[in-house]
Amino acid sequence: MFLTNTEDIPGKTIQVCKGVVSGSTVRAKHAGRDIMASIKNIFGGELVAYTELLSESRDEAISRMKQEAQELGANAIVNVRFSTSSVAAGAAEIYVYGTAVVVK
Repeated sequence: MFLTNTEDIPGKTIQVCKGVVSGSTVRAKHAGRDIMASIKNIFGGELVAYTELLSESRDEAISRMKQEAQELGANAIVNVRFSTSSVAAGAAEIYVYGTAVVVK
C-alpha cells in the first residue's frame, strides 16, 4: 500500500477513486510514566514517554486506515493527513485519513 500526502503519485495514474478512508486510536501511558513525565516537564526536555505514545498511536492509526483501504480494493492512499487531540490527561487520539485509490 503506497501512502502519500500529495494529490497524486508521480509516474502513476489514478484509475479509480474508492473514497475516504480513516483510522484512529486513543492511547495512554501508565501512571508511573505520567508521573515521570510531569517531573521532566518541570525541568524541561523531551517527554520520551509521550513521544513513544504518539509514535505507537500513529502506527496503529495508519495500520487501521490501510486495512480499510485494502478492504475497498485500493492499492494506494493519497492526500494523507493527521489530526491529534487530547482525550484525557495522559491520553491522546491520533486520527489519520486520506483518499483510497487504485493506481496503475
